[in-house]
Amino acid sequence: RLALLLADRSGASGGGRRGTAPDLMELLPQWLAAANTRGFAPPPALLPALLDAARGRTDLRPAALRFAGPRALWLARFNPDWRFALRSTPGGATAVPGPRDAGGARRLWEEGLFAERVALLAALRSREPTAARGLLESTWATERAEDRLMFLDSLRTGLGPDDEPFLEQALADRSRNVRATAAELLSALPGSALAARMGVRAGACVAVDHTRDVPTIAVEAPHECDAGMERDGVVAKAPAGRGDRSWWLGQLVEAAPLGGWSRRLGGRTPQEIVALPVADDWQGELHAAWCRAAVRQRDAAWSRALLGNPSAPEAGGPGAVSLAERARLLGTLDAAERAEWVAAFIDTHGLSEAFQLLGVCAVPWAAPVGRAVVDALDIARDAGSYPWSFSGVMGLAERCLDPSEAGRLDALLAIPDEAENASPGAGGYWSEAFQRLVTTLRLRAAMLTELAPPAP
Repeated sequence: RLALLLADRSGASGGGRRGTAPDLMELLPQWLAAANTRGFAPPPALLPALLDAARGRTDLRPAALRFAGPRALWLARFNPDWRFALRSTPGGATAVPGPRDAGGARRLWEEGLFAERVALLAALRSREPTAARGLLESTWATERAEDRLMFLDSLRTGLGPDDEPFLEQALADRSRNVRATAAELLSALPGSALAARMGVRAGACVAVDHTRDVPTIAVEAPHECDAGMERDGVVAKAPAGRGDRSWWLGQLVEAAPLGGWSRRLGGRTPQEIVALPVADDWQGELHAAWCRAAVRQRDAAWSRALLGNPSAPEAGGPGAVSLAERARLLGTLDAAERAEWVAAFIDTHGLSEAFQLLGVCAVPWAAPVGRAVVDALDIARDAGSYPWSFSGVMGLAERCLDPSEAGRLDALLAIPDEAENASPGAGGYWSEAFQRLVTTLRLRAAMLTELAPPAP
């Protein structure tokens, strides 16, 4: 099966009619993921073809190199085209010391190459966050600014309250980028002192005005960016086209703990707060900052409020100013809730706006998402729409639809009668696309069965 997937080049032509044959190279990532999960090793003779495929597609490299194992690194030393494997695998064949080898970890941290040290820090953070931070603290003062930034970024894995003292020290770093990253990480800890300081500042800018006919949020943006704000990560100079005061306000609100807004705004829930009118055209700025805060703090309650009802006619929540922002908010919800929201969105608004939202759904798609996508494609076909307008969604469906859906699609394989207003030949294209989808789903099912563990 791997040889067939690697030999396929049908998706490389870049244009023209695809026909009904599956794009096997697009199935390679799923095959590698399943093979890695179930502990398979590669046939050695296929390693050159696998390295060639990974050379041309950077998205394949992590899974391909994990599957290929040490022999691929040995091979890469004999072919300059495969040197990416040595760069992608920090230190080439240098293994990260195990959990019980504290001395080996210390030696690698003090003597290793930069890539080896990054790999060590990442591995340690996933299993021993405190030990990883201890290594970083031991050499922090002597590291180069660009290296400090990369090392600090690794603290996102396993970030917790114990990291706060170190990150507070990093707020005084001589590098502006390091200071900004430290501030961002601290604001992702709602219980941190920095988050509390930002909450006080943001709270002083936002209040409920009860003098109007209905309670309304009033905003008084900062009039200056003082030294304390800059130390806590507020960037003083606004980008071109942005006013200074709105720029400062957005940074304060996105770094403030979301849990504090209910107390400041009359005990209201996130849904009630988001539903309040905002005076003087500040709604877009305020809600966008709350969106960023919900994503940073992984706050599902605020994400739900800002996403709003997926069936609402405006095709999005009050704070979701773009599809990309909605996708990020959806990422804070669990997979089942995310699937239900996206399915309801597609049922109301169709597929034209849903492509980015589908990208955050777990694969294979849950049944509600799969049904919504197939139904929307069927509606588009019956309406005589241009089939190539939906090629991106169809390609996603080939890779993401649950293979068990194949039987339900058989009724869509016939060439439909073309409506008077349909584009010429559209029926044939739709029939080919659905045939390719069904064939691909059945192939995916066969692939996973082949890699399944034997029945006891």
